[in-house]
Parts: sequence; C-alpha cells; structure tokens
Amino acid sequence: MTTFTQRLRQSADDIWQQYFTHPFVTGIGDGSLSLERFRFFLLQDYLYLYDYAKVFALGLLKSDAPEEMRFFSQNVDAVLNGEMNTHRAYMKRLGISDEQAASVQMSLTNRAYTRYMLSVGYAGGTPEVLSAILACSWSYAEIGQRLAAIPGALSHPFYGEWIEGYASEGYQTTNRALIDRMDAAVASLPSPRLDRLEEVFLDCSRFEGQFWDMSWEMAR
Repeated sequence: MTTFTQRLRQSADDIWQQYFTHPFVTGIGDGSLSLERFRFFLLQDYLYLYDYAKVFALGLLKSDAPEEMRFFSQNVDAVLNGEMNTHRAYMKRLGISDEQAASVQMSLTNRAYTRYMLSVGYAGGTPEVLSAILACSWSYAEIGQRLAAIPGALSHPFYGEWIEGYASEGYQTTNRALIDRMDAAVASLPSPRLDRLEEVFLDCSRFEGQFWDMSWEMAR
C-alpha cells in the first residue's frame, strides 16, 4: 500500500528532478559553483531558516499532545542550533559578520516562499504545518545523498562540508522522522484535506525550484 508521503514524492518528482540537474546544485557537486553565487544563496538561506523555524513553532503552538509538542520543539532547536551552524561556519569562512547578515534584504522569491509557508501554518493544523515543511527538508536530504555519491565531492575543500551536512545520518534521521510524522498525521483525514495537503507540498516544491533559480541568478 502506498503511503501518503510516497504519493507526495511521486507527485512532485518532475519538479524535484529539476533540482538534481540544476546548475547551482551540480556546481556544488563538482565544485565549480562560484563563491559569489554561493555567498548570495547562503545569506538568503540563512534568512529563510529563521522563518522555517517559525513554521515548526506553529506546529508546537497547534499541538495538544505532549509528545507531538516535543517533536516540534526539537525540530525548532535542530534548525536554529543545528542546520544554521553550517551556515554560520560558512559565513565565518567567507568573512561575513552577524551584523552584515542581519542587514541583508530578503529577496522577493524568498519572501514569497516563507510567507506562503507561514500563512499555511497559521491557517491550518499540524498536518498543514508538516506539508509546508516537508518539501524543503526532504529535497535537501535527497540532494545531499546524491551529491555525496559523486566521487570526491565530500572531500572538496569548500563545498564538502555543505554536502556532508545534508548527507549526514543526523540530517537523514531528522528528515525520516518528519516523513513518518506526516504519514501519522494524515491517517484519518478525509480525501479533500489530503488533496489540499498535496497541493501545499507541490506549491512548496515549486518554491524550492524558484529558490535555486533565484540563487543561480542572484535575483533580488
């Protein structure tokens, strides 16, 4: 029997295949991506993660079960004190101060994406929160694994650390827990709501594609 998340992944496959061949992503994999483009991406993604953490926090706010509350709380911590550590490490390597990062203006694409996720989270329940979050987490898990499989990619002196962060067992485990949580959250939901959750997942998948385009073009 196909799970709901398998249905989501299958529906989004055409969109996700474009990530895997995107010049920004392949440039990380072969080490050819310019530092200028990566710097732009890094700062926009740094801003994105603060709002991404807020979407997880909405899950905490909308949860009644203590175990579910702990789940969302742990994920807020994983974003703010886990994933963002990689960003801070790269900012240090690139000579970007916290003050400089704080002064960066969020791009139009980034703002549209994060506002969409937050609006879905505010309007819905925990299934909506999860559907808004999952496309980002899951696609980065797959990108990390694919790039890690490229000979020499993990040992690249600059991009290897980024690849390792998303290919790591810690990140993969966190993402698998999100997938399992999504399947559990929809177990008794009616078909129309499942269709709406799929729509949210696909919308966020498209936003992910636009984020890669934005980063490649350094579009503000």
